[in-house]
Amino acid sequence: MNSHTSCIEATNEEVNQVSIIKRLQRQLPFQVFVWVGLAYLLVFSYIPMFGIIIAFKDYKISSGIEGIFTSPWSGLSHFRELIDDYNFPMLVRNTLVISVLKIIFSYPVPILFAILLSEVRHVFLKRFVQTVSYLPHFISWVVVTGIAYAFLSSGYGVVNDLLLNLHIIRKPLEVLTNPDSFWGLAVSTAIWKEAGWWTIIFLAALAGIDPSLYEAAEIDGAGRLKRILYITLPGLKSASIVILILTIGSMLGGGLVGSNFEQAMLLGNSLNSDKSQIIQTYAFSIGLAQGRFSFATAIDLMQSVISVLLILGSNTIAKRLSGTGLF
Repeated sequence: MNSHTSCIEATNEEVNQVSIIKRLQRQLPFQVFVWVGLAYLLVFSYIPMFGIIIAFKDYKISSGIEGIFTSPWSGLSHFRELIDDYNFPMLVRNTLVISVLKIIFSYPVPILFAILLSEVRHVFLKRFVQTVSYLPHFISWVVVTGIAYAFLSSGYGVVNDLLLNLHIIRKPLEVLTNPDSFWGLAVSTAIWKEAGWWTIIFLAALAGIDPSLYEAAEIDGAGRLKRILYITLPGLKSASIVILILTIGSMLGGGLVGSNFEQAMLLGNSLNSDKSQIIQTYAFSIGLAQGRFSFATAIDLMQSVISVLLILGSNTIAKRLSGTGLF
């Protein structure tokens, strides 16, 4: 009896192995894509994380890769130096203010735009508007900065020339060099560039709403506004919360709604640096211009830890308030 049972189990294992091999053969193109993606993450994301160790060392680039292991330990001295830096309050203020302003003004735009597009019944017009709206996402921030200079420059900008010719203003507006204008410039350019792209996610969420709900509501006499309030918005709740959590988590990083780093690097200058310099640009200038890689790594490590804490905290709050979270 035991030998018969073991034979059956052995046969079942062989059948399972054959089925797994056949399934892998059928999925070979997809498996290739998956493993290429995993290899990319391993080589460019996980292996370089070992370099975080230099945040706790006095590393010199002249010592090469070997210096990662042989450099003397410095403990938390680089972190203390960052906190004691006279620029630190300004860097934190600018980073947080720009990110919070983007959450307040940029985050709702894709949701509202997705709702408006979902109400458009003309298929060609809907697709045309959607395509035009997300095309700026594929334009680099270098080109966006060039467009901003072409329109807003005080010397040759189209907007200033038009306002001057119409006698609306007497002298050119210093939008690109005025520190008080940078935060608004960063938010507005981020909305123009990224709002259409993020609309795709919310349109996908809207596509998952059962159409019979709208039909039943219409039969019951619910108008368009009530259908949006009681069907569309609840249907977007899960996607909205997930995007909001990721946005909060990236407040000190690149930012989901427009890259804070690229905006600050390209739109920032010596005249508006009081409002444009952020933590990422400071780490970049310290790390490359002065060659202080340990100090720059300490800055990046600190903001990464804070970003993880922000994600965990916002996810916990979201699950308690709405029952929906990222994980």
